[in-house]
Amino acid sequence: MKKFFSKLFGIGKSELAIPAPAPASQAAPAAPVDSFHIGLRDALASGWYLQESDELYRGFVIHADDVVLDIGCGDGGNSLFCAHRGAHVIVADIDAGKVEATRQRLAGTPARLVQGVVGDANPLALESGIASKVICMEVLEHVDDTAQFLSELVRVGKSGAHYLLSVPDPVQEHLQKKVAPASHFEKPNHIRIIQRDEFEKMVTDAGLLVERHEYYGFYWSVWWLFFWVCKVDLSDARHPLLESWARTWETLMDSPNGEQVRNTLNDFMPKSQVIIARKP
Repeated sequence: MKKFFSKLFGIGKSELAIPAPAPASQAAPAAPVDSFHIGLRDALASGWYLQESDELYRGFVIHADDVVLDIGCGDGGNSLFCAHRGAHVIVADIDAGKVEATRQRLAGTPARLVQGVVGDANPLALESGIASKVICMEVLEHVDDTAQFLSELVRVGKSGAHYLLSVPDPVQEHLQKKVAPASHFEKPNHIRIIQRDEFEKMVTDAGLLVERHEYYGFYWSVWWLFFWVCKVDLSDARHPLLESWARTWETLMDSPNGEQVRNTLNDFMPKSQVIIARKP
């Protein structure tokens, strides 16, 4: 900035006595914003990870006497919540490394038992009717045969078992497809975009009763669009654009009418659609 003003006003090169501009007051730099921290705050506002009521998602309560199957467990965040409620937790994934890492992550928690299963669920190496709670988050868009996959989830659930299922919402998926690398919509990633009515039909055709079908995650819909533009690594997703978006969303949540706007945007373009279902 000093060089800029020097060139602009000719300081040191002109004999004219041009008064220097008064120093501008400099605002303190904004504190860094963690995109994932804001995403977690948004998730809590949407009804996820309700510690006091033991609800993994509103209406999906985890009890100590539950046997919970987390299929496609990933890094085990949902499993960890259930383990801290004292449940018997079965973590399952096609990736053996993720299963083992999640088992170790749950070690030392109050879980009654932590069990790992590796495989593609064709079939699941579990006895019929073992689970009282089944979690399947963002998995169906990856699998080859959704009917076969869901039939296995229904088989291992006991009568009355509760199911928490989610898939990406089609509106944002079609937008992502325009900017994401082609590989993001190729096997082993997303091989199908599931419409809202199609999702419900998948679940009811499998023999489950849909109790609620909800939507959340506008924040993440936009974040992922920006992420593809920023071309940063997901393991260290720091970029001014991503931080600016996180800061904007944080400001919205802190605003008097922010919750109303947030809910409206979640309905307009959610990141995910969620179904809570029950086995008769």
